[in-house]
Amino acid sequence: MDSGKLPGRKNKVIFIMGATGTGKTKLAVDLALHFNGEIINSDKMQVYDGLDIITNKATLTERAGVPHHLLGGVPQTADFSAEDFRRDAILAVDSIISRGKLPIIAGGSNSFIQALVDGHDGLFRAKFELCFIWIDVELLVLFQFTGHRVDKMVELGLVEEARGVFNIKDDDYTRGVRRAIGVSEFDKYFREENRVTDDQKAGILAEAIEQVKVNACKLVTSQLMKIERLRVESGWDVKRLDATGVFLKRGSPEFEGAWMEMVVKPALDIVSRFLDGESEDIKDF
Repeated sequence: MDSGKLPGRKNKVIFIMGATGTGKTKLAVDLALHFNGEIINSDKMQVYDGLDIITNKATLTERAGVPHHLLGGVPQTADFSAEDFRRDAILAVDSIISRGKLPIIAGGSNSFIQALVDGHDGLFRAKFELCFIWIDVELLVLFQFTGHRVDKMVELGLVEEARGVFNIKDDDYTRGVRRAIGVSEFDKYFREENRVTDDQKAGILAEAIEQVKVNACKLVTSQLMKIERLRVESGWDVKRLDATGVFLKRGSPEFEGAWMEMVVKPALDIVSRFLDGESEDIKDF
């Protein structure tokens, strides 16, 4: 649908929020394809170059030809702050709108999103009309999926990717991309793998992978709490989509149909009505 140059789109921005692994990028791509949009990444680890498996960057296939902004481009050792994101995201939004496209900001780093929306006395909120969509999944279901996701990442090469940024002389994991979950957890394994028996090595590796899962679940919990605070304390009008039923069908032939019915169609309705100026009447799904 190529309707990006409709006058009603001027100064309108879509946000796709949610915990890690809930399908934010997938939905953002679906919406971008339908509404002639471009995507701005708001995941604080995905802005860095490299570690594509660990940071769960969308592949070229998953991007489906949709232009993505702030997905990589920052050197791995750089400090990229919320204020840096705010500056670069505003430039990207202005550029997208100037070309008659719809900006769709997607990512799980709610501190970045809050800095953009509420920073500098709310100038961004004053300049743009905003629509927030939250893909939510029941916590226990999301925890289970998170564990499976880590296992899949290990199969794809997570450990070797982490080895690529390991430095035996540097145990500082507080800066740059080395802060990502899935990096520091393997420090002990890399230091000891050549000094222990095979059984001990396997045990240390298993402990590291389990710690990645634990830390990922902690991140999920933190992200959900932050979204709730933004809804309640900051008064953001966040439209909630319950995708729990979809996640229960992951890996089955019914998944794509459920995703379309339970996530994409409600989101299309939310965005269509927002673009038509009917956002106040939109309810959660």
